[in-house]
Amino acid sequence: MKVVVTGGAGFIGANLCRALARAGATDVVAYDDLSTGVAENLDGTSARLVRGDVLDEESLRAEVAGAASIVHLAARPSVPRSLADPEASHRVNASGTVRVLEAARAEGVDHVVVASSSSVYGANPTLPKREDQVPMPVSPYAASKLATESYALAWQRSFGTGVLALRFFNVFGPLQPAGHAYAAVVPVFVDAARRGAPLPVHGDGSQTRDFTYVGTVAAVLAEAVVGRVCHDGPVNLAFGTRTSLLDLIGRLEGILGHPVARDHQPVRAGDVPHSQADSGVLRSLFADVEPVDLDAGLRATVDWFAEQQG
Repeated sequence: MKVVVTGGAGFIGANLCRALARAGATDVVAYDDLSTGVAENLDGTSARLVRGDVLDEESLRAEVAGAASIVHLAARPSVPRSLADPEASHRVNASGTVRVLEAARAEGVDHVVVASSSSVYGANPTLPKREDQVPMPVSPYAASKLATESYALAWQRSFGTGVLALRFFNVFGPLQPAGHAYAAVVPVFVDAARRGAPLPVHGDGSQTRDFTYVGTVAAVLAEAVVGRVCHDGPVNLAFGTRTSLLDLIGRLEGILGHPVARDHQPVRAGDVPHSQADSGVLRSLFADVEPVDLDAGLRATVDWFAEQQG
């Protein structure tokens, strides 16, 4: 079974490449332009790294030819990054998705899994977030991810391409980088805590998130590929937990065995105050997947940072 993972050298993609190999995929192609992904993330895997851009139609078609499935993770991530350059986020996330879908159609690949985001809910205050709620994006990134899932579902209805559009919620875990301006909150907190630096908290820390361990996400994606799971609407990929940033810090203090300082900063534009998934649709499609709990995921993440930093 050949599977192409766009963004395969990224944090989620490299974890997925390992999960696919365990699930029996014999030819895993990690298609990545290495703009945010890292080739070393694939060390120790059997995945074949192909350096390519999702906007490059010719290269895409060559690599997806003969694939049983495509998992489209390649994106220009980060809400703040999209605020700095909205057009670039649109080009990679929206137009890039169209290129992937068209490459799949041209080469007869009839199963595509795409990564959307919980950010599409945006200003809609209702909790938990259900897939039938009205999306209200508050950032260009969120709008581009809404376009990602909308294009995929439109291709399913228009052309018969089997599609699964998954809304990721605050994925964290090993391989997630910390040392850049657009890093996610968990690696930023773990890295700062290990260095003895104050943890940068935007706002008062009461905002809540549905954190999802990357191993759980990779397990769902691999099962989607093996089972050729499709759905006629977007699907939340999270399990209904709700953790405040202050609670997250407290859990890290317990794992590390010492208190950490906090540096409260202004709330960032485009951030939403609360996020929590309704997991009913996900559980109906993936009844056997058991999520890794937050404390276990945080311990694994701290251990990974310890190995990397010595």
